[in-house]
Amino acid sequence: MRKRKRMQKNTPSKQPFRGIVSLTARRIGFVANEKFEEDILIPEEYLNTALQGDEVEVELLPPRRGERQQGKILKIIVRKRMQFVGTIKIENGISTLIPDDRKMYATIIITKNEAEKLAPETKALVEIIWDNPRENPIGTIKKVLGKKGDHEVEMEAIILEKGFTSGFPENVEKEAEELKKNSSSTERDRAERRDMREIPTCTIDPANAKDFDDALSFRENEDGSYEIGVHIADVSHYVHEGTALDREAISRGVSVYLVDRTIPMLPHILSNDLCSLNPNEDKRTFSAIFTLDQNGAVKERWFGKTLMHSNKRFSYEEAQQTIESGEGIFGRELGILNVLAKKIKARRHAHGAIDFEEDEVQFTLDAQGKPIEIKRKVRLDAHKLIEEFMLLANREVAECINRLEKETGSKRLFVYRIHDMPNSEKMEELAIFLRAIGHELPTLQGKVSSKDLNALFKRIEGEATEGLIKTAALRAMSKAIYSTKNIGHFGLAFKYYTHFTSPIRRYPDIMVHRLLEKYLKHEVVHASELNKYHRLATSSTQQEIAATDAERASIKFKQVEYMAEHIGETFDAIISGVTEWGIYVEVVSTKAEGMIHIRNLGREYFELDQKNYRLIGTDTRKSFNLGDKLKVKLTGADIDARTLDFALFV
Repeated sequence: MRKRKRMQKNTPSKQPFRGIVSLTARRIGFVANEKFEEDILIPEEYLNTALQGDEVEVELLPPRRGERQQGKILKIIVRKRMQFVGTIKIENGISTLIPDDRKMYATIIITKNEAEKLAPETKALVEIIWDNPRENPIGTIKKVLGKKGDHEVEMEAIILEKGFTSGFPENVEKEAEELKKNSSSTERDRAERRDMREIPTCTIDPANAKDFDDALSFRENEDGSYEIGVHIADVSHYVHEGTALDREAISRGVSVYLVDRTIPMLPHILSNDLCSLNPNEDKRTFSAIFTLDQNGAVKERWFGKTLMHSNKRFSYEEAQQTIESGEGIFGRELGILNVLAKKIKARRHAHGAIDFEEDEVQFTLDAQGKPIEIKRKVRLDAHKLIEEFMLLANREVAECINRLEKETGSKRLFVYRIHDMPNSEKMEELAIFLRAIGHELPTLQGKVSSKDLNALFKRIEGEATEGLIKTAALRAMSKAIYSTKNIGHFGLAFKYYTHFTSPIRRYPDIMVHRLLEKYLKHEVVHASELNKYHRLATSSTQQEIAATDAERASIKFKQVEYMAEHIGETFDAIISGVTEWGIYVEVVSTKAEGMIHIRNLGREYFELDQKNYRLIGTDTRKSFNLGDKLKVKLTGADIDARTLDFALFV
């Protein structure tokens, strides 16, 4: 668990303190206390029914020499969650639910009346009641999902486990339908919006995308400069505060992207039709329009409501072909945009922006949802082109708010995307880790510059350990969040940054659109609204984390399911983790991770050299080091537990 700077002596106080409990799969809890370097350890017998994320009251236990400070939970103040997904087991006439969440350490008892409608090996969603730590929690069935292992069942289980739902309430769908009926462009639109429909405009998205948040327009000026329009779906025109649609969007916070589907933040009528910038349709947009010189520097900017018309819907692959050939519709335009994007990116990096590009995987599924191929995604210039212009728009919108503050001499309520400076201790630990595997990262009292991080990433480009090192660096960094208080964005090296470009799939972007529109109209946003926006920013961050967890869970499930069909085969792998019970390895081709147990490393005894991240044989001194390349054989796959077992292939 994390450590923090010592605040005062480790003297237990009789006064209980509050905190958020974090659990491990080993049924041990930890609660942060600012008076101690390490989080307070809560043994299982003192958890008092506390579950992951609960706000609890803790009392410190008498200290023991040489041991970590322990505590016991006195009471639960706020429950984080009471619903769990799991598999029904029936034994000796008693039905239980084994939770998918490994941090839910208690078996859930299903009441007899509830159990009568269930079959063993069925997955279900239950809501629990648990007040007595000496008894098991009691679960009430909220939804029966179906047979364990079925593709649809497992995907639905992931969605529900992370707190999301697939469908929309009837009143939300009804509101969306009413909006569709009254959505035709009006004379008022043409009078109040800047008309961009005659300017060449296109969208560039994944081949399987259904919703299109953003479009780019391009026009050359007589003086050799370029007018680039970043046009964003005007979701706030349709989704108004206080409506059922707005409340539902707040509760979801984001769209969720699983291996095989999207769980949208907004109903399909909006996300795929009314708001989506579909080709050959007039659309209402909120735009950032820039005049750029030939070096990609912004000379002028304009923000406001527009009408636009997309002439072409490109997939990333189609756009890439057009960029490379320079032929066909938008051949010249995309070529120039690509050159400008590269110059903008180079300028960002010169100012210290960190390049955290990581390898991702994509799946090919058969008709039943079974994975038949896993391959690494290739990042094309077309991806980077769109990314650069979205970053530009997001930064410029945030800087627009800063300029308004300077002009008026008063603070403006706004929602920023912020990224704090890295924690000093974590950076020191990262530097030690890197040194152990042969790389240097200069630090000064735990501080590291973004330029030094970029230099490191440049040195390791193409090496087997590249992904491992970038993952370690990301874990050591602070996490980007939404906030009404701006502290800048360390990773992007931006003093001001927000999220403006994806309102179909992110609620903070809707908030940004609403606030920006008011400021452009010189309307007053009262300070009394600060608490509301602070709360919404916090909940959006939490939902973003949950959505990321769901995405990773779906990837992990499909990786293990795919690998289960290849037991006995050999793979190239890299050591991604070293522990006293064995080594973790990541398969190069699929990025699937599994373990080689220490007993399968050889006949001799291996000891953990924690300082140097390696296992060493006591007889031969043979070592297994983090980042080493290995040839491994898959010996087992547990789809339920999402685990893989490997052995050395010699």
